[in-house]
Amino acid sequence: MSPKTIFANHDCQHLLTMRRFHSLLLLLIFLWFGPSTVSGQPHQHGQRAAAAPRVFLDKSPRIVWYQLDRLSNERLLLVERQTTHPKYAPVYMAILTRGGMSRQYRQEALQCLTQLRKSDPATELLAALNRLDKKDDRQQQRTSRQIAFLLLDRPSAELAGKEQALRAATQATNPRLRAVGYAALISAGRQAAADQLATANPTATIDWLAGISLLRQEAQRQSQRPAVTRLLDPMHPAAVRRAAIATLSSVPPLATETFRLLAPFIDDPLFRSDAIRTLLQAPVAHCPARLAQDLLNSLLKQADSTPAKDRTTDGFLAAMQFADRLLTRLEPSAARSMRQRLREISVRVVLIQTVEEEMRYDVSYFAVEAGRPVQIVLDNQDLMPHNLVITANGALKEVAQLGLLQGPAPGFQGKPYVPQSPKVLFATGMVASQQRQRLTFTAPDQPGEYPFVCTFPRHWMRMYGVMVVVEDLDNWLANPQKPQDPVGNNRPFVQSWTMSDFEKDLAGPTPVTTPRIGQRLLQEATCIQCHKVNGQGGAVGPDLAGVFERWKGDRRGILREILEPSHRVDPKYAMHVIVTAEGKVVTGILTSSDKQTVSLLVNPEAPNPTVIARKDIDEMVKTSRSMMPKALLDRFTRQEILELLSYLESLPPKAP
Repeated sequence: MSPKTIFANHDCQHLLTMRRFHSLLLLLIFLWFGPSTVSGQPHQHGQRAAAAPRVFLDKSPRIVWYQLDRLSNERLLLVERQTTHPKYAPVYMAILTRGGMSRQYRQEALQCLTQLRKSDPATELLAALNRLDKKDDRQQQRTSRQIAFLLLDRPSAELAGKEQALRAATQATNPRLRAVGYAALISAGRQAAADQLATANPTATIDWLAGISLLRQEAQRQSQRPAVTRLLDPMHPAAVRRAAIATLSSVPPLATETFRLLAPFIDDPLFRSDAIRTLLQAPVAHCPARLAQDLLNSLLKQADSTPAKDRTTDGFLAAMQFADRLLTRLEPSAARSMRQRLREISVRVVLIQTVEEEMRYDVSYFAVEAGRPVQIVLDNQDLMPHNLVITANGALKEVAQLGLLQGPAPGFQGKPYVPQSPKVLFATGMVASQQRQRLTFTAPDQPGEYPFVCTFPRHWMRMYGVMVVVEDLDNWLANPQKPQDPVGNNRPFVQSWTMSDFEKDLAGPTPVTTPRIGQRLLQEATCIQCHKVNGQGGAVGPDLAGVFERWKGDRRGILREILEPSHRVDPKYAMHVIVTAEGKVVTGILTSSDKQTVSLLVNPEAPNPTVIARKDIDEMVKTSRSMMPKALLDRFTRQEILELLSYLESLPPKAP
């Protein structure tokens, strides 16, 4: 288990693309920054506690919000707030709506707002959504989804009691609030009301479609499928049809019917990109072979007529990736001739995305043909920076550990965290949040299994996969063989566990486990890589000895820490990302900070921090989620998770 982090108000995409523009602003922010702290907690590493900023809450609302908006997340959490006077309401609302806040602080702010205003959670959450900026940047989208999920996770009976407020939300000027209003009506069991409002005009229909993707339960989304598919009819405006095509990607089942419904749109330039994006989400095994052949003919015809200058666009590459997947539905002889046509137009494209908060790629393996050109597109959907390094067979761990020692200094091809090693074959640079990077190369001539991995410190334990190099790609695709796990983890996926799955277990007696089983489970869950137990393990996170004593026996709280790492964060392990005036990116744990310098522990295995002069800092932010990934236990059974919790409970306190 990796350490926890707290997020500031910027994401890494903003960090890399806007740093020059914000340099002056950051200098002003640094005048407000003291050493990192949260909610008045004392600073770690001997730092002095920062003084709470002085905010005049008795001024006009405009002046109050001006003061609050100037504060960083850390400074905002230091502002005095109480539930004894209405003047503190803006402070709680600022925390609730601020980008990069952990779920813990949003929930605390929500609870205090309802108490202060004698209202209810739904009312306050709707007000929070309405307050968000209408600008369509990724930070606002992410924040609105987080607040929307707080609303949609409320009991359906509670939402039903707010029907009039939800109806009003569907008529708001803020489009994100309108979508949430529709989703909440459906979640409340008020389907008829949602349907009636959605038919008022095309804009309302599009808002309703946007709300469907927010629904928390798969069964709820699936129940909307007939209504969504009806909107594909030519009688509806093009904007509505495009929105319906996009919404289908989140409405199960993504099976044969989806391919049949969207196939006609591939020939229409107005709808092609939307249809391809949705069909890329559907398992290609559900596409009938005859339909796959027809779609391939259409895609290749379109590709032939695409000017060379337009063959590097995201839309063209997505179309070629879709065509590559469709080839797997053909017989090897037919696929071979079609692949030859495809090679004359474009290189083989493999899209690999990172999964937000889970520290993993969405592709565990892919195949390429020996000696042939290939392009990997790494699309970073996470909030942490990541890279992708292809290594020699059996060299994953060695390269990853060398990458940790390499740190931010230029390594292979001048790239940070990528070591100068003959076992490094190909590598991207560090890809910031919401950015993508293309890596084009010729596959090795020797068939085999070549691991790929993120060499950012401590990421290799979960963030890896295998590039399978084969002599004949079409033959392999006709009978694909899953490669061996390069780190030896052969556990199958069990379930995406949530706290609600363990309510009855936590209320009952603690199961008994043996130290041997507990130690094995900790090892297999990769906890030992970052935490010490009985003197063994990593030193990145806190020692697990006496964890139950520190948590005062709170089994629910400890399990939540594991299943929902970003719910609560520890400022001691907050990761900071610094961009220097020269454009160098340095990432690590803040160990000290003053007016002249900032010190980061860049390499958790090395005790000496990296010291950076403040005058050399162009921008400095905290990452906006826990560094500890979600889904650590999704390959474990319920009984194993309870045994792991029991073992942690049995650990004695750490010796003084």
